[in-house]
Amino acid sequence: MKVLKKRLQAFEGVVIAIRNRGLHSAFTVRKISNGEGVERVFQTHSPVIDSIAVKRRGAVRKAKLYYLRERTGKSARIKERLN
Repeated sequence: MKVLKKRLQAFEGVVIAIRNRGLHSAFTVRKISNGEGVERVFQTHSPVIDSIAVKRRGAVRKAKLYYLRERTGKSARIKERLN
């Protein structure tokens, strides 16, 4: 009998895009790992995802935050929403 062991890998970053398509919904998360930008697309209803937690909410005026790809340091920060 084959036993497939899978371990959960936490991925914490900024959500730069959300794609709402019902069962095919997805979101893109960006983080900086070892000085290198890493983006990962997750399917919202995937059985691989154990849980999704929102740590903070930001005050932004755009739906897609692709402009953060070119920014580094303090200019890549997002102001926290106060409500």
